[in-house]
Amino acid sequence: MNIGPYTVDIFDTGDFALDGGAMFGVVPKTLWTKAYHPGDAFNRIDMTSRSLLIQGNGKIILIDTGCGHKMSEKLESIYRVDYSRASVEHSLKSFAITPEDITDVILTHLHFDHVGGATKKMPNGEIVPTFPNAKYHVQQEQLQWAIAPTEKDRASFMTENWDPLIANGMLNCIDGDGELFPGIHVERVYGHTQALQMIHLSDSEHHIVFPADLIPTRAHIPVPYVMGYDNFPLTSMKEKESLLTRAVEQKWILCFEHDAFSVASTVKKTEKGFMFDEMVSI
Repeated sequence: MNIGPYTVDIFDTGDFALDGGAMFGVVPKTLWTKAYHPGDAFNRIDMTSRSLLIQGNGKIILIDTGCGHKMSEKLESIYRVDYSRASVEHSLKSFAITPEDITDVILTHLHFDHVGGATKKMPNGEIVPTFPNAKYHVQQEQLQWAIAPTEKDRASFMTENWDPLIANGMLNCIDGDGELFPGIHVERVYGHTQALQMIHLSDSEHHIVFPADLIPTRAHIPVPYVMGYDNFPLTSMKEKESLLTRAVEQKWILCFEHDAFSVASTVKKTEKGFMFDEMVSI
């Protein structure tokens, strides 16, 4: 899809699984199994991690990087991490792009399933930036939160995913909403974690929004369907309602970073609330 001077693509970076109850909070299992997936024997639902690839204006930009390959065998088993179908490296190859070609990586936030692929482990055990020529962009508030998280979300932050970026002078901390590059805006939300930045690409005809964990799957479009992982669920609901209202009015395309079955869609509002509308190919 073309938006302004950019070509926009989306690709999978690998599969994993999380507890279905945690992914849907107070929503009863009888409802979320119908809306998304019944779960495995351990109540884990199928998920994927996706990156948005933006090319143009002399830039090759990635939005988020998936789980990466540095997790211990124990954690990979817990989260059922699987790269047999897709990975950042193989997906980039399909576009004839190498890690060295990436100019910028925009990180929505610093949870392991979004930033894990930002660094990699070398054979000697050293952890280095995966994209050696890129500038990585994250909100300053999010970095501060990640460095000193609460007990509730501490397990989601792993410092090896961003410490090498800081050490190499590659992490650009953003302070607030605005246009990061021409036609590419970031907007902070606070329900899931502090200052998660959604990405919004637009021109006179099209709008693509990458809301990350504010709306991680198609099944999370209804406002009350918020995650147990969210630090402030009521804030998430208000932020979702604001985003979805604008999405309906202006026919925005929403990309689902973690949906194993749906990549992107428009949204509609009915007497029952906000709902999935039409699938969109990016």
